[in-house]
Amino acid sequence: MDYSEFEKAVDMFGILTRVSRKDLKKKYLKLSKKYHPDMPEGSDEKFIELKKNYEILCAYMDSYCYSFDKDEFRHQFPAFTNYKNWVK
Repeated sequence: MDYSEFEKAVDMFGILTRVSRKDLKKKYLKLSKKYHPDMPEGSDEKFIELKKNYEILCAYMDSYCYSFDKDEFRHQFPAFTNYKNWVK
């Protein structure tokens, strides 16, 4: 995978900033129905491209490294302002 493939995958899924794995799967299922070869807008090429792009994004998400520090926790869970009372 290179950056241009990654960028193409992000554009296909319409990801603007952040997306969870769960939301990515929802987008994939929605787009797979749209681009399925049996649908009016669908084609084999587009469907295969969608699957490839989904696999690229999943591979990227699987290889993400977490820092497990206070700032990252607050960024991921902004509602928890005092995380010491929440995490034991």
